[in-house]
Formats: sequence, C-alpha cells, structure tokens
Amino acid sequence: MTTDRTTDAQAPVPLLDLQSLVVAVRRRRRLWSSLALLGVLAGGALAVLLPPPPTAVTKVLVAHKEDQPNDTGTLIRTDVELLRTTRIAEAALRTLDSRVKPEDFMEDYRGTGLTNNLLEITATGDDDAQAVARAAALADAFVTDHVRRMRETAEAEAEALLAQRERTRDELAEVNEAIGDRSPQSDPKAAASLETLFARRAELGSRIADFDQRAAEARTGTPRIVAGTQIVDAPRAVRHSLPKAAVTDAGIGGVLGLVLGLVVAAVGAVVADRPVLRREVAAHLGASVIAELPRRRPAGPWRSRRMRAARERLTASLARTVRGSAEPVSLLELGHARGTGAIALDLAAALAAREPVTVVDALPGLPLARRRPKPGDPAVVCDENAAQAPDGERRLGVGSVAPGTAWTDLRHLGTRTVLVVRAGHGSAAWLHTVARQLADQRVTVLGVVLIDPDPRDRTDGTLWDGPDHALRGRGERPARRNGTERPRTERLPMRAARVPDGDEEGR
Repeated sequence: MTTDRTTDAQAPVPLLDLQSLVVAVRRRRRLWSSLALLGVLAGGALAVLLPPPPTAVTKVLVAHKEDQPNDTGTLIRTDVELLRTTRIAEAALRTLDSRVKPEDFMEDYRGTGLTNNLLEITATGDDDAQAVARAAALADAFVTDHVRRMRETAEAEAEALLAQRERTRDELAEVNEAIGDRSPQSDPKAAASLETLFARRAELGSRIADFDQRAAEARTGTPRIVAGTQIVDAPRAVRHSLPKAAVTDAGIGGVLGLVLGLVVAAVGAVVADRPVLRREVAAHLGASVIAELPRRRPAGPWRSRRMRAARERLTASLARTVRGSAEPVSLLELGHARGTGAIALDLAAALAAREPVTVVDALPGLPLARRRPKPGDPAVVCDENAAQAPDGERRLGVGSVAPGTAWTDLRHLGTRTVLVVRAGHGSAAWLHTVARQLADQRVTVLGVVLIDPDPRDRTDGTLWDGPDHALRGRGERPARRNGTERPRTERLPMRAARVPDGDEEGR
C-alpha cells in the first residue's frame, strides 16, 4: 500500500502529474468512447452516402534518354506534372470529342509515379465506360506528347551536332588551303609552322568524325525511346466494394474520433484541475480518506452483496466515530447528495439502536424530510425545524459544501463533520475553499468518504503530519516533547475501507 506523507516543507509540485492525467482521462471514457463510436458511424455513413465516382486506371511505361540506375524519381515526377497540363488535357479532350474545359477536366484525373519509369493514370467519369475512355485518351495523349518531345529533342541535338560538323569542315578546308599554299623550304621556322598545320588538320578531321558519330547516336536513340514508351496495362474500371469501403472508412473514423476524444479529455482534465486520486483529495482538503464507495451499483448478485457489506462496514465505522464524539457530527456532501443522504439514514439507523437520533436535513434539492418514511426509520427534520427536535436526542446533520453554500450555517449542523466527496467533481481551488471555510467556522473534519474512486488508484490518501491541516478527530493523542523545543503530534493511521468495483474485481 502506498502511503502519502504531508510534511511541513512542501514538496515541489510537478507541472503535469501523468498519473492524475491518465486517471482523469480514463474516468472520462464515456466522452472518448462516444466520440470513437461517432467516428465509426460517421465513417460508415460517409462510405454509404458518398460513394467514390466510377474510376478507371491504366499504366504507362515511360522511357527517358537520361535514365540512370540511381535516379531518385525526378524524371517520373516531371512526367506526373506534365500529365496535369492543359496541353495533355486538350489532346485527350480532342480524342474524346468533349467540350469540357481543360481546367475542369484536370480535376477528374491524376497521375502517380509507381517507379522511375512506370506511371499510373487514374481517371473518373459519370460511368465506368466514360472513365475507361478518359483513361485511354489520357494515356494515348501522354505517350504521343512524350514521343514527340523526345524526337524533337533528338532532332535538335543532331542538328546542333551537324552544324558543328559543318563549321569544323570549313575550318578544315582553310587549313588544307594553307597547307597547299606552302612550298617545301629548308627554313626551320617554316617547317615547324607546316607541322603545326598538319597537326591541326588531323585534329579537325577527328572532331568531324566525332560529330558525325554523335549525331547518328542521337537519331539512333529516338527509336529506342519511342518503342520503350507504351501502355503496359490497358485501361480498366476499378471495382468498388461498398462493404470494404464502409469498414475502412469506419475504422479511420473510429481512430480519428478516439484520438480527438482522448485529446479533448486530456485538455479538459488539465484545464478543469479536478482531483481524482485519493492523495490529491486528501492533500487539498487537509483530511485523510477514511473510506470509499463506488458510485454506481455493481452488476451481479455477488457484487451487490459486496456493496452492501461495504456500506455496512462504513456505517459501523462512522457510528463508532459519532458515538465517541461529545460534539454533534454532520455529513457534508460534495458532488453526491443522494449517496450522502443514504449514508446518513444508514448511520442514523445504526445509532438509533442505542440512543434516539434525529437527522437534521439541509441537503439542497433532495429533502430527506419529505420522503415517505418506512417503519423503524429515524426521525428526519428540516434545517428550519431543527429547534423543534426533542432535547437530549443526538442530532446528525446532513448538508452540502457545494458552490452556493451558506458557510455560517454549517456549524449548526455539527462542529465535527465527515466530508462525502465524489472524486473528480470539485476543482482543486474549490476543495481549498471548503477546507478554509470549514476551518474559519471551526468545524473539525474527521475524514473524507470518497465516492466513485478510481479502481486502479494505489494511493491511500492518509495524512500523517498534520499540524497545518484540518484536525482529523479521533485517534489523536496529546502532543508530547521529543527532546526538542518543537512539539510532535502523534496519530494512529486509519485505514481506508476500500470497496472494489466491477472493473477491479474482474482483475
């Protein structure tokens, strides 16, 4: 069991307590599970109400002159963008004999580069036949445009090489003419100049041959590119499966709804700052958690028996506390008025076995005095009629510390009290307000009964060093000296009566 110790020197508070955040999100499972379910329903409805339009697909093998094994896909991405141009769209529309604007037509198809040389074209239409015709027209238009561009590029390159060859031939003719004008002489300088002209002539002849070869290669490569660019997968209609689409969209919607719900629950938990752990409730109220009860009635007869046994243990514990107090005791609720009223009636019935008891009802909106009494039930009077209660009877006050409480009236219900708090109901600031107001009214807090606790919470919510906190009543011993000038308050710890709910019991 984890024991929480509150010392005089306050420990640094983390900016975000992950344990509290996880517990708060788990407690709001209705929110994120509802959003997840809503996402599933929305995804399934979207698949049914908005089915995808008839679609056709085809694949084109695209050959490039600049193809390299280490290409990163730049060429095929260029082809994808070229497919989405008005020139390709207009060519396809001419084939289809359609009057649709190219800009509008480009919204009905797309290209995807599967590999460095494989392009997939997807087109939609009013029906499968139109979609297939559009995909075929686009593929043909793209292949024709690609081949034309490759041929134009090859012709331009070949013409440029041949032009270079002609200029080189003219220069060679000039060199040959210069050599022919020279007559053999014995002058060493003339011989050297003639040797240079011969070397230049050989170089120009080699360049001419190179230009011829490159121009031939440029023209020779075009047939390879033309033959390599072709439709490798004929246009076909894509079959749409409604159940598969519904399941896929529902799964996506469910995941998105779940994520959104978790985010909303987490943000709401951080912003609201509502303590849910026992240690947090005890620290903010300055009183130990002496018992806890599930809020919902457990399912199953054996769990109901466990619930009744837990209520009986809680009633017996509170009865011992009330009998051992010479001052009047009250039960003050925060977040669970109905449960507090039921606990008060059970406690009054247990006390009535030894002494007469009158329950003073001050619960807002849930008057116990107007209920139909059963045989053997204790007497219940309203707060206004408390003075009419017989003298000598023990009074058990039942009130509330919810927002709007008249704090000055709480002391009339009892100078000692047990707080019945629902986990996650009040904010940390309001719990501080409750503790401060009760201290100002000199109402001693005997302990806290936590309603609807987290079943996985392993903190017991016990305060040990409490001179700066509200008094906890029973079990306190007089302060004694421990060899120093500072008194020490010793207190025997009270174990919280823990009741597992359905989730914890199943583990």
